[in-house]
Amino acid sequence: MQSYPDIEIYLAHCDIARLDAWLRQAIGAGPLSPAGKRQWRTLGHAAAGEVPVLVVEKAADGFASLWLDSPETPWATDTACAREAAARLGCEVRCSLGGWQPGDDPDRFLQVLPDGTEQPIDWPDSGQ
Repeated sequence: MQSYPDIEIYLAHCDIARLDAWLRQAIGAGPLSPAGKRQWRTLGHAAAGEVPVLVVEKAADGFASLWLDSPETPWATDTACAREAAARLGCEVRCSLGGWQPGDDPDRFLQVLPDGTEQPIDWPDSGQ
């Protein structure tokens, strides 16, 4: 499976301290630092280079957006990252159903719960 060019997931009830600890463990990221109104940044590291990280609180319907701007993450897909995030952070996580292609329904997402339950959902205008 080819890695996505970047990873973006949405976290319900994002706890910055828990997210910080998980990013440190997963990609060796430094502490998240404020980067504007409701935005946080850090830089992680992977075998092949740096992994810029941006967190935007309340990006969509009360969910925070976590964007890892690199193909060099420990996760090949948004879904793989969402599964680990839900388990490690103990919160609901949403992500795209797969690699987005023109013509795909932009409102279809995968909901991953901390207990491992997953289901496709409609989430209109979530990325706006």
